[in-house]
Parts: sequence; structure tokens; C-alpha cells
Amino acid sequence: MSELDDKLPIGAEQVAEATAILQKYKAGKAALDKRIVDNELWFRMGHWKNYQNPMMEGKPQPASGWLFNSIANKHADAMDNYPAPNVLPRAADDAQTAQVLSSILPVVLEQADYEQVYSDTWWRKLKQGTGVKGVFWDPEARGGVGEIAIRPMNLLMLYWEPGVADIQASPHFFSLSMENTKQLESRWPQLKGHSASVLDVPRFLHDGGLDTTEKSVVVDWYYKKPDEAGRTLLHYCKFCNGVVLYASENDPALAGRGFYDHGKYPFVFDPLFMEEDSPAGFGYIDVMKECQTAIDRMNHAMDENVLLASKQRYVLSDTAGVNEEELADLSRDIVHVAGRLGDESFRPLQTAGLQGNSLSYRNSRIEELKEISGNRDMTQGGTAGGVTAASAIAALQEAGSKLSRDMLKSAYRAFARECYLIIDLMRQFYDEERVFRVIGPAGGREFVPFSGAALRARPMGLMGGVELGSREPVFDIVVSAEKKSTFSRLSQNETAKECYQLGFFAPQNADAALAALEMMDFEGIEKVRQRVRQNGTLAQKLTAAQMQIARFNEKLSGAEENLSTRALAKNLSGALRQLS
Repeated sequence: MSELDDKLPIGAEQVAEATAILQKYKAGKAALDKRIVDNELWFRMGHWKNYQNPMMEGKPQPASGWLFNSIANKHADAMDNYPAPNVLPRAADDAQTAQVLSSILPVVLEQADYEQVYSDTWWRKLKQGTGVKGVFWDPEARGGVGEIAIRPMNLLMLYWEPGVADIQASPHFFSLSMENTKQLESRWPQLKGHSASVLDVPRFLHDGGLDTTEKSVVVDWYYKKPDEAGRTLLHYCKFCNGVVLYASENDPALAGRGFYDHGKYPFVFDPLFMEEDSPAGFGYIDVMKECQTAIDRMNHAMDENVLLASKQRYVLSDTAGVNEEELADLSRDIVHVAGRLGDESFRPLQTAGLQGNSLSYRNSRIEELKEISGNRDMTQGGTAGGVTAASAIAALQEAGSKLSRDMLKSAYRAFARECYLIIDLMRQFYDEERVFRVIGPAGGREFVPFSGAALRARPMGLMGGVELGSREPVFDIVVSAEKKSTFSRLSQNETAKECYQLGFFAPQNADAALAALEMMDFEGIEKVRQRVRQNGTLAQKLTAAQMQIARFNEKLSGAEENLSTRALAKNLSGALRQLS
């Protein structure tokens, strides 16, 4: 078996070289890994563990949820604006394919449980600063037919060349996972006898600990390599504990083609706040944790102060002769004293209460954290400054949500890249025709057949006896919000009612309505313009038909005219054609 491995393009030697590259990538990403682990502790509101201060043992450890509330609100905004793809053709003969893709892409996403993937990735984007999704082809899905799989990726387990801003510029890309060693050995028998894990990976801190003695690190190694024609091919190798489990270069069907035809790493990075020379960014926890630390320290001090101020304590001299047990027992009405008791030997010890400026300072730090995160009360529906009108509150909420809209735009750009990868996988792997249940234009269910043949290159034909070659369909993807927020729906409904009340849809007002619409801008305005134009055209046809009928009536009523039955039918049919 070892001799056979040596003859294959990818063997033990190549895996050892890849492991060395992975170790170099890990060293360059160590600071990011530490920050990700720390941020997860913060999100669990267990960040007092970071201090490791023995003085804190046995004392209250308050961890207020201001930071968590800000992140939860950002996540809620993202889920309110769940994306939907719209595929547009770049050539007229691809219009039908683009329309079919627009209807079946949401079905493919639904079958891949994309809403859950979208939610999980947004949590990681807000906590860690970067959300990563993987778009793969799963050949074992659907009983071996295969299907597209979309998974949320753990940024701790991904490695790329340090210093690159785009992962596609990295010569190698590694995706790691922890899997049970016995299950791996049952699936890949060549792994038996190589159970000693040779790689270590960073892990999140768990309260109960995590036993990894029976697990091994599996490495998905993606790398780009030029072929003889100069094209850059994407190859893939899965190895564990130095043993090759699968390699596309060792597969005769893919050795000269590459693992994926699109030639890209199947991962999409979506950073929240970008950093230079890195595909990963930083998140809200990195921005807010210093302010949250100050608030928690003040909460801790105030809690202790309130407890001390509410408890009666005494300064007691050894010569006072007071019975300490009776003094500490609040149920006793009488406390015995031996000898004479004076102010020098016995007096109460009273702790000063909280000062007003202390509370004001704490509240100002809370307001600071709200400002930093853009999570002010108005964006959550709260009112201030005498604002009570619903329209005014809604307008202030819309004005205060620009940070959320900016985050959503970056997520939509990442979503469009994911859809391009999905279309490329359809082109490569959808060999058999599949049937998708979609919602038709009239709202009813339709069953649409589709295969990858519609996406593959088609011959252009002959011109002057010369073959023009082939052309591959190319599409553009426009992303819109499928599930809109309540305010967005309310605003859209109000716009529609105002247009109706102003007479925009009256056929005789078509020209004036189109002039007004040219100066307006709202979502779906093109559909409104199209409807107004149709109404105007219908009004013109109706006017022309009425004029035709009027002329016909004049001829019919004239004494000098004697219309035959054929002429009467001809005039009537002409009037009906004007209406159609």
C-alpha cells in the first residue's frame, strides 16, 4: 500500500508538506484565534473568568446584559430582512433560464436549511466579527444522487495564508474538524494504526470541559494548481493523522479537471468591520467590551455597597464586655454587657450609601455603550423627548437603523456570491433532470423541471463556414429582502394607499402620474410605473374605440347612408379591435 501511495500524486510526503504549511498558517492566525475564544466568553456573560482574580472568589460577579442586548437586536434586524435572490440574464436568449433559476434557487436554499445557516452565521458575525459559509456538493445526499449543501463554518477551524485580504488569493486553504477516531477508521480502513493525533486546534472554553482523547483532527486541504494549459485548477485533499483519505489529484476523473469547475475555494467570508490585510474582521464585542467592563465593575461595587449599607455592624473593643452572640442575634431584645459601656469601646459602624453622582456616572456609561452599538432606545420602539405620534416614532426608527442597513448590505453581497457558487455547482453536478415545486406567478403551485444542461456552454453555430465556438450563460444576481420588517411593510402599504388616493392609477392621469413617479424612489417603483403605463395605454385604446363607435353611430343615423349588413359587421369588428 505504501508503494502505491508513493506512485500517486498526493501521498505521505505531500501531506507532510501540507501539514507544515498549515502550522505556519496557524502561527499567523494565533492572535485572531485567541480573540475569538475570548469573545465567546464575553457573549456567554462569563467574562469575569478572564480576570482569574483570587480576590473575586466567593464574591458577587455581576455581568449585565447590555452587550448581549445590543447583539441580539442586531441579529433580530438580520432575520427581519432574510434575503431572496433574483437572477437576471445578460443575454436575451438566457431570459427563460434566468426566470427558472429565480424560482428554483429559493427551493434549493430551503432544502439546504439555509435560514438556520443564515441565523447561525449572523451570530458568529456579530460575536467574532466574521461570518463564514461553506457551499459544497454532497455526493451522498438523496441516496447517492447528490445535492448542494450549505454549512455555517467555525472561523477557529479555518486557515489561510497570513496577509491576504481575499481567501481566493491564498495558495492553500485549510478547513479542520474534530471527528470520532473509531468512526473514521470504520469509514477509511487505511487510517487504522494511525490514531495518534498529530494536530492541535484551538477550542472554545466549556464549563464542563471537553474530552478529545477519542477524537482526531480531519483536515480538508484545498489548493490551487495550474494545469498544462495554464488554467488554475482547484484541487482537494482530505487527510487525517498523516494519512490520505481522499485526493482529487489521485482521482482519474478529476486529476485533469479539478475538484470544482468554478476553481474557487467554496467558502464565503462576510466580515462585519473590516481589517487591513485580512479576510476576517472584528465585531461588536471587540468594540463594546471595555465599556461593558466598566459597567460590570461599577455594578459589582454598587452591589457590595448596598449590601454593606443595609447591614448593621459595630466596632467593639475587647474590654467592652459585650456578649457578641447576643449582639449578632437580631431576635434578642436584650444584650448583656459586663462592666461599663462607653463610646470608646462600642459604637456602630455605618457604611455610606450610594452617591447620586455615582449612579449618574454609571448611567452615562450605559448610554455610551448604547451609542457605540447604535442600539438606542428609539431603535427598539422606546420614546423620548415627547415623541408620541406613531409616524414620528417610525421615522426616527428608520433614521436610526442606518447601521443595520449597512450590515445587511454586506450580508447581501456575501449572499450573492453564495448564489453564484450554487449556480456553478448546478452547472457541474446537475446531470439528471430534477423537478422543483415552486410558487407560480398566479400564486398556485407549479412543478418545474431543471438540469445543469441549461447552464452549460452551447454552440454558437456557423458563420461563413467557420465555427463560432460556444457560449456559457452568464447571470447577474440582485438580492432583496424576502421577509421585511413590520415598519417596511407598513411604509410600503402607506405608499400604495397614497398613490391610489392621489389618482396615480386613474387611466386619464397616466402622464401626470408617470411624471411624478420619475421624481420618486421607493422599492417596487418599476412595477408601479409599468402598471400606470398599462392604464394609460388602455385609456388611449378606450378613447379611440369610443371615437370609432361615435363615427359609426353618425353613419348609422344618417338618412343618406344605407349600410349593408357586411359594412355593419366590419365597423363593429374594427371597434372591438381597438379595445383589444
